[in-house]
Amino acid sequence: MESDALFSLGAPAGSRSAPAGPAGVDGFTPVADDSPLPVRMRPANLDELVGQGHLLAPGAPLRQLVSGGAPMSVILWGPPGTGKTTIAHLVAAATDRTFVAMSALSAGVKDVRAVIETARRQRRSGGQQTVLFIDEVHRFSKTQQDSLLAAVEDRTVTLLAATTENPYFSVISPLLSRCVLLTLQPLGDDAVRGLLRRAVADERGLAGAFTLASDAEDHLVRLAGGDVRKALTALEAAAASATALGAERIDLATAEQAVDVAAVRYDRDGDAHYDVISAFIKSMRGSDVDAAVHWLARMLVAGEDARFIARRLVIFASEDVGMADPGALSVATAAAHAVEYVGLPEAQLNLAQAVIHLATAPKSNSATTAIGAAIADVRAGRGGAVPRGLRDAHYAGARGLGHGTGYRYPHDDQRGVLTQQYVPDDLVGTDYYQPSPHGAERSVATRLPVLRRIVRGLPAPPARPEAPTAGPPTPVRVASVGAGENGRPTTGADGPGTVQDSGTDAAGEGQQ
Repeated sequence: MESDALFSLGAPAGSRSAPAGPAGVDGFTPVADDSPLPVRMRPANLDELVGQGHLLAPGAPLRQLVSGGAPMSVILWGPPGTGKTTIAHLVAAATDRTFVAMSALSAGVKDVRAVIETARRQRRSGGQQTVLFIDEVHRFSKTQQDSLLAAVEDRTVTLLAATTENPYFSVISPLLSRCVLLTLQPLGDDAVRGLLRRAVADERGLAGAFTLASDAEDHLVRLAGGDVRKALTALEAAAASATALGAERIDLATAEQAVDVAAVRYDRDGDAHYDVISAFIKSMRGSDVDAAVHWLARMLVAGEDARFIARRLVIFASEDVGMADPGALSVATAAAHAVEYVGLPEAQLNLAQAVIHLATAPKSNSATTAIGAAIADVRAGRGGAVPRGLRDAHYAGARGLGHGTGYRYPHDDQRGVLTQQYVPDDLVGTDYYQPSPHGAERSVATRLPVLRRIVRGLPAPPARPEAPTAGPPTPVRVASVGAGENGRPTTGADGPGTVQDSGTDAAGEGQQ
């Protein structure tokens, strides 16, 4: 039976597995001399278990589970290679309970119910309690998980389930509430290194037939990425290469020849998917371009959908860069188009360029907060009828209804903006957009107060006294959205979109 946990399912010495039952239900199989190295090196007792110190304290649930001190149902959650199936073997070997192991990859509701019925008859006759181990429980459907509820509730069986997926998403709440959740952590480099050294020396492993060079050991630890099974598998492959070369020393060249691809912890449907994309976005938001490029590489190497990455970049360009660099959205959408038009692997260059641009761009979430505030008002019921002058007046009879009456055409004003009510009556004076002082948005922040004053027909603020000058005051012109080199806002000649006001008014607004 295949397993995605630390070791494949094989029997520990002296295990008390249930006899073969319905199809797909078996106990652990014995460990043979030609079993894979990770299987042979499976811990024989709880004291040999490495890397889960937070679960191994005296009286901790894991120790109670292995010793049989408390008949509690447990869900073991952790990435591959952290010891979930190993713990199941220890439970099978260390207690006087009937132990049945099955995999959600091959078992169905019929198999589960057969085990439960056998356990119920055995319990009623005064026999041993049954421990049911289900590997990859997240692969069980909701109906299959439902079939366990009653038996776990009345302790007909003690459930021991293993999953690499977040149980809060992959296990139904009623089953989760009936179990103790134990979270296994990826092993640290020192723990992996210790297990490699044990495997080299132990009679169950390489029995001292080889020596492992320190740089080769470092390479294997790096490749493992906290997955002990991967480390031991790589060690076994390196030992086989050394044997073929007639060498008794596993050096770096031999280790690299055996396995040369680093382990990448990534599940496109699980926690790693969401954790990495979260780190990716937060790195760009925090302007750490190097971290952002790393997370991009992590996703690309792991096989993440490039279209998903591109979509996140398009969202980020407006959510976190926004008006501080209006061109960021064009860069992001161009990268998304490149993904569709060019495809991987070449499109990774386009994605990298977009990520670097977004990470190093000035940041503003003003567009995000503006639309958020506006949507909140709409959902709260604010916002009345469309002002009569703004209503559609192109069809026959519309004028008779008063549609378009009083509307003033902004281009008829030399400034390109004039006083007019554009919002419903109960939203007059509401400010949703609050520009930041970053990047290109600095010029918008300067111009916006003038625009709002003119549109709303507000009086100009009092001018501040100025020192006498030799000539008449020069009118101040506030530039339109745009930035010159190095992001400096441009000012000067009138052009499309330029808002022009009297020297007094503009000078006063400029002080705000």
